[in-house]
Amino acid sequence: MQMKKTLLIYLFYGVLFAGCTTSTLAPEKRQNKSQSLAADTYFTNPIADGADPWVIKKGNFYYSCGSGLGGIYVSKSDKLTKLGERVSVWRPPASGWNRSNIWAPEIHFMNGRWYIYYAAGSKPGGPFINQRSGVLESVSDDPFGPYEDKAMLYTGDNIQDAASVKWAIDLSPFRMNGQLYAVWSGWEENAATDRTKQHLYIARMSNPYTISSNRVKISSPTEAWETGGELNLNEGPQLLRKKEKAFVIYSCRESWLKEYRLAQLMLADTTLNPMEPSNWQKSGPIFQGTELVFGVGHCSFTKSPDNTEDWIYYHAKKSTTPGWQRNIRLQKFTWHKDGAPNFGQPIPAGVPVKLPSGENVAELMPK
Repeated sequence: MQMKKTLLIYLFYGVLFAGCTTSTLAPEKRQNKSQSLAADTYFTNPIADGADPWVIKKGNFYYSCGSGLGGIYVSKSDKLTKLGERVSVWRPPASGWNRSNIWAPEIHFMNGRWYIYYAAGSKPGGPFINQRSGVLESVSDDPFGPYEDKAMLYTGDNIQDAASVKWAIDLSPFRMNGQLYAVWSGWEENAATDRTKQHLYIARMSNPYTISSNRVKISSPTEAWETGGELNLNEGPQLLRKKEKAFVIYSCRESWLKEYRLAQLMLADTTLNPMEPSNWQKSGPIFQGTELVFGVGHCSFTKSPDNTEDWIYYHAKKSTTPGWQRNIRLQKFTWHKDGAPNFGQPIPAGVPVKLPSGENVAELMPK
């Protein structure tokens, strides 16, 4: 009921604002001016088809990354609300550990190079029991490549034995206090079924393509709001920082169901050791579906064009029917007084949303 009221409020103020702005125009110009106003000051979700959205802002441009076009693509845009042309930058080899099932790539810029982290498997289709994590490195500072395959990342418990690598997806790097880390979703042991519980792990990295320590488990699906469905999982971890606090925002419940949602691990002080599980405080859900938006999850974060606003970039299911038909959405978020992120509720499709600050360059004075 609350979401229905919210929807009516959004629609009411959208119509009221448009009406007040265009009332001084000649009748024959009002319709065109109203349409121009909506296009120049608002956008609506979803902004694109797709899943596991990733976006990074560098300079005045946004770079997005995804799986498709036979492999992995990158796009570039000067607008957060409009993805650029999706350009294929890498195709998997004909054989090997990473020839199939390319999942959830992320693109990062470090040390003058672009790095794409992704999951892949050695056999096409399910059961998805062979997924491992790898990384690509650009040969220059061009995000469109070419890229060199830097091989599989080690995600196990005995770093001296490369063959002991464990199932791993959604790997994401971050730097804290001068140390590079990787965080990802994995299994305790490799299994013969993909109906296996997923946990969150962290490890140190010596450079963007080398994990240099054994993994440490920092989260398991144990809370009532992250269990109770067909499969208990934690996945899609993303680091989010605010002053002295750090958060790992992750997805839980089943990605193919409407109950998919976001939760968080909080490091109350970034001087604490992130490799110590007891330093992370779990809470949730912090962002979940409503009567009008289903299965929200697997997010990334960025700033508005003028760097004054925080935005979450996430996917949602197209319907309540179980499956992976999803689209990409954007929403501004704020912060609670205790320093934790406040994502509010997901805004329904088709409801006008004010453009990110700095994206609107049109002058809307009546002419």
